[in-house]
Amino acid sequence: MKLLLAVLLMLISTASYSDKIVHREKSLYRNIVVTEKAGKRCLVFSIKRQQRNQTCVDIDNPKHIVFAYVRMIFAGLLVNPNPTRGLMIGMGGGTISSVLTSIYPNLTMDLVEVDQAVVKVATDYFGFRKTNQIDVHVTDGRVFARRALRRKEQYDLIILDAFTGEYIPEHLMTVEFLENIKSLLTPGGVVIANTFSGSSLYHHESVTYSAVFGPLFSLKMPGTGNRVIVASTSDLPDNETLMANAMMLKPDFERYKIDLRKYVPKMNRDPDWKTDKRVLTDQYAPANLLRGR
Repeated sequence: MKLLLAVLLMLISTASYSDKIVHREKSLYRNIVVTEKAGKRCLVFSIKRQQRNQTCVDIDNPKHIVFAYVRMIFAGLLVNPNPTRGLMIGMGGGTISSVLTSIYPNLTMDLVEVDQAVVKVATDYFGFRKTNQIDVHVTDGRVFARRALRRKEQYDLIILDAFTGEYIPEHLMTVEFLENIKSLLTPGGVVIANTFSGSSLYHHESVTYSAVFGPLFSLKMPGTGNRVIVASTSDLPDNETLMANAMMLKPDFERYKIDLRKYVPKMNRDPDWKTDKRVLTDQYAPANLLRGR
């Protein structure tokens, strides 16, 4: 009877997908599923009531960047177009770090992922390869940041793209964590954070970043549901400088069919959030409550 029940549950679970499931496992942190459909291979986390793709690749054309939010993240390079030392928290399928190190041969990166299973899946199913430009660290992002501070590490590019499958882990959203991130940045360094554009958390998240970094760019594109925050330890460049940097980077990103120029008019520097909302701290980070409102 137990065996029959297990089989039935598996069939029900599988039937909820229109995609072909090519890999499934339960790691220490989440359920991980790799699916294929219409020539796309996708990594999915924490399947409960709905599936959420963390990353997708075009099987026949790996240089095609499937997700709009990934292309949006590269717009942060318009603030610092020549990074040499990068930190990325949250690996996904490894697409972002692979593209960056391809474009910037002198860039070295620390890639931080809490889940060893994600690293293996990225390698086995998404073409990620360790190189002499990328060091992979299997640890919590906040733990890594604190240790990096003790080592007096400095980065001119930091990308925050850690997700549980629901949203960003709460301890990676607070003012205390972001202060650590700011301390890791060089003068003129840039932090790029992938967030969502909906829910009441938007306002709390925005005032928290503003409390740490001051003025910031908020990039949203129609139909994505994502918002990319771009902030710096220096004054934000004007639109003329952003466009000049986009033109400079155009030949490098053309091979990925990304035109950074289109993001310049969308990089909003005026707050569109409620500035009187409470800052997220280690004592006040009710992300689970705010997300659904």
